[in-house]
Amino acid sequence: MQFDTKIAVVIRTDLQAWQKLNVAAFLTSGIASAYPACIGDAYEDASGTKYLSLIGQPILIYGADGPALTRALDRALTRNVTPAVYTEDMFKTTHDAANREAVRAVARTDLNLVGIAMRAERKVIDKIVDGLKFHS
Repeated sequence: MQFDTKIAVVIRTDLQAWQKLNVAAFLTSGIASAYPACIGDAYEDASGTKYLSLIGQPILIYGADGPALTRALDRALTRNVTPAVYTEDMFKTTHDAANREAVRAVARTDLNLVGIAMRAERKVIDKIVDGLKFHS
């Protein structure tokens, strides 16, 4: 099945494994929050056990260094795509309000990005992540 939209997550490649997983989880929650229609139906196994709904389309995860991550953010914003962001300062906080304050305290050009996520039309996402490789 081909979707009209694409979900892309871009994560800085020099992070520790636990940080990459943490960033991916937080960023995809931003997509789910902004686009509730992308959430599929709940799951149920043959025994009748119920499970939570998931995002109903593939999520492509790319790797990038700091400058490439900033370039992807700039490309997204110039195409009117609002991304979810995760900055290095957010690793030092302990709750959601502190995360927002950590981002609010820094100008966009000075954000120490570790990840972004976005959902838009396929061709738009392709232009934003052009030149990036899938995360390995």
